[in-house]
Amino acid sequence: MINYKTLREEAYEANMEIKRNNLTIFTWGNSSAFDSGKGIFAIKPSGVEYDKLKPQSMVIIDLDGNIVDGKLKPSSDTKTHLVLYREFKDIKGITHTHSVYATTWAQAGKPVPIFGTTHADHSMREIPCAEFMSVDTVLNDYEYETGNLIINTLKTYRLNPASANMILVKGHGPYTWGDSALQSVYNSSVLEEICKMALLTITIDPDAKSLPDHIIKKHWERKHGENAYYGQPD
Repeated sequence: MINYKTLREEAYEANMEIKRNNLTIFTWGNSSAFDSGKGIFAIKPSGVEYDKLKPQSMVIIDLDGNIVDGKLKPSSDTKTHLVLYREFKDIKGITHTHSVYATTWAQAGKPVPIFGTTHADHSMREIPCAEFMSVDTVLNDYEYETGNLIINTLKTYRLNPASANMILVKGHGPYTWGDSALQSVYNSSVLEEICKMALLTITIDPDAKSLPDHIIKKHWERKHGENAYYGQPD
């Protein structure tokens, strides 16, 4: 019998981190952890409050959408996670929340400009906002098509998911990913702060301009470039 304990624990801790970082309330949001070797991921069950979750609550899904193991119904966003894992071979975790500031920008349907170095530390581009889906795609398979919408939006922006690890879906909310489930939650927390700062910036100055390109480049490269010097040596 295959033991899914480690994968379940990773997904559980990520979902608990959503709650700890105040990224959601009630049952809003979900995180998953992916085992690329086995082609399976563990995801939060649908409609279960965070305080009632346990590692064994996590549902194991394969890349065909089958429930491999678990007694509960998986998140309603499971197919979105599945599509992204199929497309982005190097990501190992995905998080979706309805955090206030990121969702506010999504509801406005606006990409988030790079107003400051906090944003530039984590992305060299504005945070994209995917457009509404058509009636046909929503009626076809809403959650599956949400994944396709995210993929197509990144392609339109010519963004590499390895470095562009956050996106807004118009009228819906944010999705983030990373090289682990916990990293995807970290990226959700970063996105929420960036969106909060951006909203406050345009509240103070509606005509605020983006950070100059040379400063954006500097802040990105000092953390992620070939000669990065931020932080401690491994």
